[in-house]
Amino acid sequence: MGARVGLTTSRIVHAAADLADSVGFANVTISALARGFGVKDASLYSHIGGLQEVRTRVASLAAEELSSRLAESIAGRSSPGDRLAAFAHAYRGYALRHPGRYAATQLSADTLPPADTGGFTHSTGLTYSVLRAYDLREPDLTDAVRMMRSAFHGFIDIESTGGFGHPHDINDSWSKIVVSLQQMLERWPRARRPEPGA
Repeated sequence: MGARVGLTTSRIVHAAADLADSVGFANVTISALARGFGVKDASLYSHIGGLQEVRTRVASLAAEELSSRLAESIAGRSSPGDRLAAFAHAYRGYALRHPGRYAATQLSADTLPPADTGGFTHSTGLTYSVLRAYDLREPDLTDAVRMMRSAFHGFIDIESTGGFGHPHDINDSWSKIVVSLQQMLERWPRARRPEPGA
């Protein structure tokens, strides 16, 4: 990158997201970003408030990218099982292709400025919409969302660190987990609700 040429907040954030994918979200620093642009650290502070703002903006960018891919994956699919499978594969695909960005999406949206939470809100809405197709209502719906997120994130986290040492094909295991989730959702233990008029 040419020194100082076209240096903007957007370029810095995208560079930070790329750097996160290469070295890990926790390892992104202002100095490393500045070196990538061929400038001094101080040059970046004309466009970004500091490392915390970089982290926040990368999280926002990643959440928007992920939610966009999730929306595309389920568009036009009417079967609950097809929607869940497409959603699951898109989620894992993004996480494996962009590990640093994915790690950024694990930041709590509650810690971000409201203007930076749009992608998180969209992603959450898509997750709930996929599971509503299984005729779930609260509190079952939130329980199911938590179960699905835990299964997806747990698998991805172990896979990304090489924790699955058995030679059995990982993709086969993933596919069976998705099918098992579909079956579990179809048989979800509904919470007891008061009888009408009780």
